[in-house]
Amino acid sequence: MDASQVSNVTEMVNALQSPGGIPNHPLVFMVLAVLTFALHILFVQLLLGTSVITIWGSFSKNTHWRRLAAAMLKVAKVSTSVAIVFGVAPLLFVQVVYDPHWYASNVLSAMWVIAFIFILIFAYWGIYYYYFQNSKNKDKTVQPKSRWAMIFSLALMLVVGFIMHSLTSQMLHPELWKDWYTPNGVLDYSGSKLHAYNVWRFAFFISMAIPVAGAMLVSYRRFKSVRSDADHGYLNFAGELGKTWIKVGSVISAALYVSWMMTIPETAGDFATSFWGIIGGVLVLFYAVWAQVRLNGEAKFCSYMALPLALVIGLVVAISREMLRYEILDGFFGYDFMDYKIVFDWYSTIHFFATFLIVGGAVLTYFLTVAWQAGQTVGVYTPSPFVNRLGTIAIWIISIWTFMFLAVGFYVWAFR
Repeated sequence: MDASQVSNVTEMVNALQSPGGIPNHPLVFMVLAVLTFALHILFVQLLLGTSVITIWGSFSKNTHWRRLAAAMLKVAKVSTSVAIVFGVAPLLFVQVVYDPHWYASNVLSAMWVIAFIFILIFAYWGIYYYYFQNSKNKDKTVQPKSRWAMIFSLALMLVVGFIMHSLTSQMLHPELWKDWYTPNGVLDYSGSKLHAYNVWRFAFFISMAIPVAGAMLVSYRRFKSVRSDADHGYLNFAGELGKTWIKVGSVISAALYVSWMMTIPETAGDFATSFWGIIGGVLVLFYAVWAQVRLNGEAKFCSYMALPLALVIGLVVAISREMLRYEILDGFFGYDFMDYKIVFDWYSTIHFFATFLIVGGAVLTYFLTVAWQAGQTVGVYTPSPFVNRLGTIAIWIISIWTFMFLAVGFYVWAFR
């Protein structure tokens, strides 16, 4: 593209910005977008990896595999819910500062945006259908029923992932939006096409499900090993499998990361050889080295570190991903979200962080405490008075937050 074409694209995109501005500094939204994306993609990779284990184990005749499949099904089920919750946040934050790009991409593929919701519902249904079909079976070593439902769910999860990948890729090509909207000079209102994608980028993020699921396995082995009824033969099987998945999966992911960097758009310039272009792949490969060196023998502390380390690596990759987007949209097309008009709204800012830290923190603390203690208890788990108080506090905080939310909404509706 010549300079005049780039200038026209820049003017077009800037004209699409919301004239109302944004309620806080753009950097706040971008930091939150990166952080929540890292959390979201970790649970996406966790649900994909544990779903593969569930499917593989359901077809295996090995009793250890069967037991592991049943255990990882619960992880896949919960991870799906958490991934969906965390998936909303980065979209909200990105659309605030990149609203011209995100909305344009959505309009160009509107049919797929709508289909995304329905496909995700069916994918979620598949996991639960398989779960309820086998939940009454106490013998986890027998062959489960309705295995097709898990395969169906995993396939649809990959479809919704590809849709989101394509929408994100289309944001990076504002120079092509007009051609996509008017192919051969004819307006296309259907929104029935996905116009841009990078197979290597998509494959990289999906492949990270292998080491992340491996991290879950070594943590699972450590978590269950302290129980008096622990089957150490089975748990050692899970731990060794997890270490192998971390090492092999990280090497595969690093190779795919390099392939992604080699196929980024020309508008990214020399990003692939920059610090942020290199560091993501280096840390992914480092994960394999760390597993080889640190996950030896009992590896009590490092077993629990496997998942947090995966999150840290994912966070660095998320930053690299965001720097790539910024390099293209600002470095080449001259769109700098840092220049967005700011109209401070302190109430919404305080309300958001209070919700995130106080409401979310209280409820999450209670749930994690119950899950941790119940998982390490033989027989029926009875929460302590302290844990019961945590639950009561969480309920009161949610109730107060709900009342305030409805009260403010009624005030705005009635008096503004």
